Amino acid sequence: MSTSYNFYRVEKKGHVAWVFLNRPEKKNAMGPDAWKEIIPIFADIDTDDEIRVAVIAGEGKDFSAGIDIMGMAPMVPTLKNWDMSAKGTVNLFKAIFPLQDAMTCVEKCSKPVICAFHGYCIGAALDLGSACDIRLASEDAKISLREAAVSIIADVGVLQRLPHIVGQGVTREMAFTAKFIDAKRAKEVNLVNAVYPDREALLKAAGELADEIAAQAPLAVQGAKDVLNYCRGKSIADGLEYVAARSAMILPSEDLAETMAAFMEKRPPKYKGK
Repeated sequence: MSTSYNFYRVEKKGHVAWVFLNRPEKKNAMGPDAWKEIIPIFADIDTDDEIRVAVIAGEGKDFSAGIDIMGMAPMVPTLKNWDMSAKGTVNLFKAIFPLQDAMTCVEKCSKPVICAFHGYCIGAALDLGSACDIRLASEDAKISLREAAVSIIADVGVLQRLPHIVGQGVTREMAFTAKFIDAKRAKEVNLVNAVYPDREALLKAAGELADEIAAQAPLAVQGAKDVLNYCRGKSIADGLEYVAARSAMILPSEDLAETMAAFMEKRPPKYKGK
């Protein structure tokens, strides 16, 4: 099943939801629709029991050229009007939160999310990728935390999330220089898990990984994501207490009974997420 939005195209295939950035004629630059539509899209993915994994990818030659600064004027009128007053500053401050929410909804989605980088992946594209659980790339990927080159601070999540992925040193180098890194370097610093020859191979690999995840017990996979997200910035003791409570929530379950039955019958388990 395929659903088209102004900016995105969503395809649901089995247990996998494919979310395509679908403005290739503009290098998938993220205007107002990109920020507004992603929240209901991931709310739907989160509540759809048939969907167990999501993949975010880009149509055309690039994943995304980042935020469409000119196109964003309707959402951030302070920039359009060049309002430097105290009221304008407060309004600008408030306007940033909905943009942050657009990235956070991906991170908070209970289902694992895989990001497939190809071509240019600039600025907000990296914000989006850093909110995902797993990132893959094609060899032509060119990735940049670009905001310093256009006189702004990256303010929708990448500076908070990227250090947990690549560490403080690499994050600061990328943020301070705004330079591009290629797929090989992205793999070296653990920004991406694997690199593939081209977009076609990248999407094939992303689909295979999504299917592999979808074949596991959904309650356990979603519980693991929840625990991993919670434990960032927490002590080991806090994390252990939380995972004990989270684990108790899914024991016993129909899926656990299916695991044992499949083992006894020497067959692959068929999980229902119950």
